[in-house]
Amino acid sequence: MRRSNPSTDPEDDPERGSAALEFLVVGMLLLVPLVYLIVTLGLIQGGALGVEAGARHVARAVATAVDADEARDRADLVVASVVREYGLDGSRTTVETRCRPAGATCPRAGATLVVTLRTTVALPLVPPVLGLDRLASIPVESTTVHKVSRVWGSGS
Repeated sequence: MRRSNPSTDPEDDPERGSAALEFLVVGMLLLVPLVYLIVTLGLIQGGALGVEAGARHVARAVATAVDADEARDRADLVVASVVREYGLDGSRTTVETRCRPAGATCPRAGATLVVTLRTTVALPLVPPVLGLDRLASIPVESTTVHKVSRVWGSGS
């Protein structure tokens, strides 16, 4: 009859089989935050690209319009298109248009048009309980400058 030594018997080893479980637990603890970070950075990058494209296109649309009414309509169409295309929150997206030098109406012939588009990007998986979704959001903005033609508004 052969007796086995308990220290060398693989069935009695207290560490037997725990390495796979440890790798799974540690892997999940590291992988879940990493995936969340990648998704969050992707959403923020998408929002940044959206406001940059929106500000640029609004400035071009306003600067090439025939008059102030058409400029306003074009700006609204561009913002709606950018909000839809980039998945931005339309209720949190604002457009500010200024002219340099400051003074009379904006836009006007010969002025430098400054367009700023702002929005906020909500962090993923944040519930709308107690306004947490509003608190857990990243503000994103872009400003662009475009020169308005000297004959702007003359119907040319």
